[in-house]
Amino acid sequence: MNDDNTLGGRSAAEWRNAIPLIDDLVALKELSWFNPGIAPTAQALADVGLDASDVAAASARLQRFAPWIARVFPETQPAGGLIESGIVALPAMQAVLCRDAGIAPQGALWLKKDSHLPISGSIKARGGIYEVLAHAERLALATGLLHEDDDYARLDSDAFRAFFGQHRIAVGSTGNLGLSIGLMGAKLGFHVTVHMSADARAWKKARLRANGVHVVEYASDYSAAVAEGRRQAEADPQCHFVDDENSTDLFLGYAVAAERLQKQLVAEGLAVDAEHPLFVYLPCGVGGGPGGVAFGLKLIFGDAVHCVFAEPTHAPCMLLGVRTGLHEDVSVQDFGIDGVTAADGLAVGRPSGFVGRAMQRLIDGYITVGDDTLYRRIAQMDALEGVQLEPSAVAGLPGMVQVLTETQGYRQRMGLSEARMGRATHLVWATGGGMVPEDEMARYLAQGRALA
Repeated sequence: MNDDNTLGGRSAAEWRNAIPLIDDLVALKELSWFNPGIAPTAQALADVGLDASDVAAASARLQRFAPWIARVFPETQPAGGLIESGIVALPAMQAVLCRDAGIAPQGALWLKKDSHLPISGSIKARGGIYEVLAHAERLALATGLLHEDDDYARLDSDAFRAFFGQHRIAVGSTGNLGLSIGLMGAKLGFHVTVHMSADARAWKKARLRANGVHVVEYASDYSAAVAEGRRQAEADPQCHFVDDENSTDLFLGYAVAAERLQKQLVAEGLAVDAEHPLFVYLPCGVGGGPGGVAFGLKLIFGDAVHCVFAEPTHAPCMLLGVRTGLHEDVSVQDFGIDGVTAADGLAVGRPSGFVGRAMQRLIDGYITVGDDTLYRRIAQMDALEGVQLEPSAVAGLPGMVQVLTETQGYRQRMGLSEARMGRATHLVWATGGGMVPEDEMARYLAQGRALA
């Protein structure tokens, strides 16, 4: 954005004068911003336009599909056809993070391993797969081929594959969402087209093609892939476009994760209440995944949970959209930020306006993380905890330190005393990496070790 151009009625210079934080974003600094507009959960949930009954309906739909999922994806059989990941403590990683920051550890650090979810190995297996299932169910119910009280294992038949083969699904993606939708859609029998940005990993494109998915590549970024995918789908009445920027189905698929996490925390003896706060650090691209998870968490834990979005320094689109109030009407490129990052899953220039508006009073804060930090943390997670993650998935790791060292008055404002912080649980949501090819993971680790 040149100083002579205007955005939301202001020039770039006027925006930078009004919000000095923008200068730091343009300078690609690692930073944090804690939201002074955070509101009590009971008030702010009304902004979303969805409620607990919507999440319950999504959970019930996933239960209906569980027999079919267990049949066609045997790796899900131990969980009865549910697509779920575990949580693990990170004591060694916590010690290193605090040592590097020169602070004493407070509370306990844990990892949510959505990086190792079955089928597609990323958090997108929640929202993306859920939307495909929801679409398939609606089509089958509408024609009378399926009834809600049926055993959905019967979907594993040539008749259903032929039926779904009359329909098409399209999505624009930086990689993981396309992988989830492509694999699930193809398994049901849909013709799936994934419009992928230039920064999407080659192995993800190759895996989709190997499973019969049509992949269209674009030389430009995620926004262009989404725009072209949407345009083509709008011209085809038999095509369902999965809109990562505005889909409530995606959002609800992610939200179901919260009820499952609650059970896991109980099983580990981890209390969540005013005296035992829960901090959750969520990598953020366009915003659907972290927004949906945060919504589900707020429904269950209310003001006891504190959600922080983590973005690359080269693509802080949600922070920029919320901080300016422009939401989807601003992109990082408008201020000269290139959007190019090793965190390909987060390489998004323009945020979801739906998520930004729905969640802006529910998200406690935002942090930005540089690529070198991501690579170093990948190497440390492997060495210290034996967990291998892709760059996007470690974006939340600096969040705990940012909360413990913030000087913006956030903890005081939220009543987070030293005693309460000492009883806190910090949960980093690892969003991908379990299916990264060995040679590519080796390159990540080598780069991280060299930086360390």
